[in-house]
Amino acid sequence: MLIGSRSHCLLILACILLGVLSPGRQCVQNQDPGPPQLTVSQVVDQLVKMNAERANALRSYRGRRFYGLDYAGFPKHLHAEMLVDMTYTAPSSKEFTIVSQSGEKWIIDHVFKRLLETERAAIEGENSKRTAIDNQNYNFTLVAAAGDDKRCPYALAVEPKVPTKFLFRGRIWVNAMDFAVCRIEAEPAKNPSFWIKRTDIRHSYLKVGDFWLPKENTSVSTLRLGGRATLTIKYQNYEILSAHPLLEADVGGIAQLGRGWALICAKWTKDNVAADAIWSSH
Repeated sequence: MLIGSRSHCLLILACILLGVLSPGRQCVQNQDPGPPQLTVSQVVDQLVKMNAERANALRSYRGRRFYGLDYAGFPKHLHAEMLVDMTYTAPSSKEFTIVSQSGEKWIIDHVFKRLLETERAAIEGENSKRTAIDNQNYNFTLVAAAGDDKRCPYALAVEPKVPTKFLFRGRIWVNAMDFAVCRIEAEPAKNPSFWIKRTDIRHSYLKVGDFWLPKENTSVSTLRLGGRATLTIKYQNYEILSAHPLLEADVGGIAQLGRGWALICAKWTKDNVAADAIWSSH
């Protein structure tokens, strides 16, 4: 969309750095010291700092998206797909070109195309600040069991300070080297529609060159009167067109290579538009 605090001896610090810079090398006794043990505040501060630096460094990129929506329920099953090319130009421009579309025309016109409009507006002006994953919008706590993902060991519970339909509550996983969000599991902080009982959101990100960009978004909305809408967005064919060099992230004297960008526009409207829009059509 993290960590206890303790000091490390110089040997452990050296092993960590060797592990980052030379993955093929092993520390004494073949032990993996793991990521630096940081406090929640340290991780969040570095996440915010590096997100800002990555956003400033990434000037332009393009990619292709696959949008798919399946609705199962009353009165019938509905399906639609759309393929879209997107070009981003800093600081706040996204241009979309529809390559192909098929299936239920109403979904294409009132769901998919509305998602594009929402995404375009989400990065403009104050909107990006209102949806940012930072201390202004969220409270963060450490999740004890971070899982087995060694690339993204810092797991945080995220709770919005003021619940809105543009924010979320759930968990984020942060990469230990780049301090970028690599996974989100959440639900909207505020239900935007009476007809929606629950929406589960899953985001994943991949590293493209020096930057972390969206890989896949799956949102499942359950309706109060029965039925389920599943929205899937898959991101493909990324190409970085223009970027500045990145600075390094430094935590407690440990230099982590400052790479990665989690482009986290909280576009939770798209997770709810799917179910709400379909139901409103009947």
